[in-house]
Amino acid sequence: MKRPTPITAIAVSTAKPIANPIRSRLASDGLSRRLDREYACAPMADEATEQGGTGAAPDGIDQKPLEAWFGENVSGVDFPLRFERIAGGHSNLTYAVTDAAGQKWALRRPPLGKRLGSAHDMGREFKVVSALGGTEVPVAPVVGLCEDESVNGAPFYVMEFVEGPILRGLAEAEIFPDEGDRRAIGERVADTLVQIHAVDPDAVGLGDLGRKQDYVARQLHRWHGQWEKSKTRELEPIDRVHEALSARIPEQGPATIVHGDYRLDNMILTDSGEVAAVVDWELCTLGDPLADVGLLMAYWPERGEGEDVVALGMPANLAPGFPTQAEIAARYAERSGRDLSDLNFYVALGYWKLAIILEGVYARYVAGGYGKVDDGIHAFARLVERLAQEAEKREQAG
Repeated sequence: MKRPTPITAIAVSTAKPIANPIRSRLASDGLSRRLDREYACAPMADEATEQGGTGAAPDGIDQKPLEAWFGENVSGVDFPLRFERIAGGHSNLTYAVTDAAGQKWALRRPPLGKRLGSAHDMGREFKVVSALGGTEVPVAPVVGLCEDESVNGAPFYVMEFVEGPILRGLAEAEIFPDEGDRRAIGERVADTLVQIHAVDPDAVGLGDLGRKQDYVARQLHRWHGQWEKSKTRELEPIDRVHEALSARIPEQGPATIVHGDYRLDNMILTDSGEVAAVVDWELCTLGDPLADVGLLMAYWPERGEGEDVVALGMPANLAPGFPTQAEIAARYAERSGRDLSDLNFYVALGYWKLAIILEGVYARYVAGGYGKVDDGIHAFARLVERLAQEAEKREQAG
């Protein structure tokens, strides 16, 4: 039986993790592991139940109906299948699917708790990834979409499995010890974003993905509304930043495809440091490309920034050799031809949006949407507060 080409994947690093000053203050090791998985898209090898290591399917997987679907829609499958929860993105769940012959696929489905908005629309995400498969943007080839909720309790889609490292943190940066290789990877982060923004949405069938104008105003309205729906407490910086940004929205240029969560650890690399696939397209829409640049900067902290700003866990770009924020922004500006004079506005928007997304994740944890609630869950809430404060700081630096 011929094996399919391996394509969407999430590699497991065996490197010893770097101590994280934020996670070290968490009251529960269980929450720390879940923060790692939620933020960094990393499988936790010691959580056998969630990975199906004991033979039981993990939460969110209905084994027999899914095997029937694979039998009808995927050729050459050698049953039985093994399902392993490997990533959560900001909300949607990803599972590695392995058959008896070692063939692998990736399955995406919505979170187990309450679903909010188009970010959990599997058909929409499938459409985006399918359309980009015919462009220069590196994505995982899709296998199929199932919108019949009787199969697995929610819509889902399946991709081929991409092998390669994901640089989640400083430990994974050691996969590429040469500083020149690290600089090249950072430059490819900028170059790949330029590729995404260069795609003509109409030409690839994504012209109806979203309204093309007034993107930032719509984002401010949408995410503030999502804050009102999912917040667990009042947080004044969120409202102040919303008002301040709404009062001075830069004029938008031509609309492009916007990834919505573009960062280094949403990329699968090859062994030589090329970009094999950009993943987690759940927030993709049409709009202002500079919003992607601003959010990338929020995910790309500088050495010397406070520990509280590095809320997602000492990202790989802090390792020697990676370009600085200014160098990434300059390369993007040079390759895209776009004016970044309003970049601080978009960086503030990025921190603000990230704080709201993580508040939604926190709310789902509290509601039990990700399983057992740990005693240290409120450390998650403090991360949201620090990101909101950083958003206000960047907005005021305008």
